[in-house]
Amino acid sequence: MRVVWLTRFGGPEVLVAGEAPDPVPGPGQALVAVQFAGVTFIETVFRAGAPGPFTGQPPLVPGNGVGGLVAAVGPGVDPGLVGRRVVSGTGGSGGYAEQAAVDAAGMVEVPPPLAMDAATALLADGRTATMLVRAAALRPGDRVLVEAAAGGVGTLLVQLARTAGARVVAAAGGPQKLRLPAELGAEFTVDYTRPDWPQWTRDAVGGLDAVFDGVGGGIGRSAFELLEPGGRMLRYGFASGTWCQIGEQEAAQRGVALIQPRPAPEQLREYTAGALGEAAAGRLRPVIGQRYPLEQAAAAHAAIESRATVGKSLLVV
Repeated sequence: MRVVWLTRFGGPEVLVAGEAPDPVPGPGQALVAVQFAGVTFIETVFRAGAPGPFTGQPPLVPGNGVGGLVAAVGPGVDPGLVGRRVVSGTGGSGGYAEQAAVDAAGMVEVPPPLAMDAATALLADGRTATMLVRAAALRPGDRVLVEAAAGGVGTLLVQLARTAGARVVAAAGGPQKLRLPAELGAEFTVDYTRPDWPQWTRDAVGGLDAVFDGVGGGIGRSAFELLEPGGRMLRYGFASGTWCQIGEQEAAQRGVALIQPRPAPEQLREYTAGALGEAAAGRLRPVIGQRYPLEQAAAAHAAIESRATVGKSLLVV
């Protein structure tokens, strides 16, 4: 089968198209004929060799999220699953390929009439956004800042926060990226490449009740300082290259709750199914900004690292 190999740790050029033996599903596994594979920022971090949630040493096939049809099942798995449309994580590797063996219990069936590309775009980002919004316990009228609001998770957070009745300030890098969250319902948009963006935000809505921090670093720190007592800070990403460093004591002195959900696997599956259901009902729209042939995974990584993307990036298998 066609795959993309991570030949060594390094820049995008270490991702090389090639071939590998077809996987065989083992006990409790299913074989997915992959139609789309998601590409995430954290996969670029792993490819570069930096510490993160994924493990393994090259050479290997990277990729942690796929969507496609169940082609076969291993021992102990219901054969009635064959032919079902599903999305699934791979456990951290094996996704940039024509076929992937996955944990059958972790698969989520794609509801009609949702398209497979939209479902794949929601696998990682949809569950993350759903988890964060639930953890934030948003109330109507809450003033919410969504960082990286033109990205895969950010575009979903804007929509879910608006559905919860929040007043959304969407922050992104540059005027072009701000058009998208505005179209998705953000009440205000702010360019956080401008040094005066925190004051602009305060002038627009006063203090904040919740921050979804997917950028970290100095931007996350500035956002934290905009929170009012009783506010919630949810840190889930570090697109800047570093996490936002805020201690529990400092937050407590400000009267701010630091929230970092740590869901069990069954909860993640529930969040994914919830996001797929909302999209199938037309209440949530995943934004697929970039599509690349499988063999161009290196170009997908390079675009993410250069901040040239909006929404979700997919590999078309």
